[in-house]
Amino acid sequence: MFDEQVALSYDDDVDSMYQPEVLDPTVDFLAALAGNGTALEFGIGTGRIALPLSARGVPVHGIDNSEPMLKQLQSKPGAERIGITVGDFAKTRVRGTFRLVYLVFNTIMNLTTQDEQVTCFENAAAHLEPGGYFVIEVGVPDLRRLPPGERVRAFAISHSHFGFDEYTDFTNQIVYSHHYWTDSGNLRTFSTPFRFVWPSELDLMGRLAKMTLHERWAGWAREPFTDESRSHVSVWKKLG
Repeated sequence: MFDEQVALSYDDDVDSMYQPEVLDPTVDFLAALAGNGTALEFGIGTGRIALPLSARGVPVHGIDNSEPMLKQLQSKPGAERIGITVGDFAKTRVRGTFRLVYLVFNTIMNLTTQDEQVTCFENAAAHLEPGGYFVIEVGVPDLRRLPPGERVRAFAISHSHFGFDEYTDFTNQIVYSHHYWTDSGNLRTFSTPFRFVWPSELDLMGRLAKMTLHERWAGWAREPFTDESRSHVSVWKKLG
């Protein structure tokens, strides 16, 4: 789904995620968990997190199945320090073990079946050294904000970008995110399916992969996670 057209504009489209108030706490959090060890990013994309984490001295390897996104990463300064493997992060294996595996910015939801998400946890555990950490950043399903009988909810409305989620299958937890951008009079569109997933469901996936919940926060600055939190950063620790 992340083809050449999407890759070329991706960094501009998610510019807010590159701002220091977003990026710095994320890198601080991950660097602290990695310590003197190595890190593996599932869905490394254009390197938004991997590049600054690598610049902190953490050796980083990344897996992604979008070669156009990886091409954008490889064009950036510092990319030569990062190992890259092309493949499906839910099941692709790379050599060695890592202190940290991480999966950010809702990317777990790109896996659109429960089986794929379970396999992703198993793959993370297979790459972790004993006592290593698996980190996921993902939104809490927004169903409370849907009026009865409604399936659509806007999440971005501006003069240049309109975005809305369309819940197409509540049983299998499928939502499509639709984006419309205007750029110099031109219209760009992007629609993609996601599988929304509950925190408790993720915890069970962790248990199946022989990991236990280590900590959960509402954000990278370790804000308390509550019933009202819109997203969470969760850390599972590999047993053994």
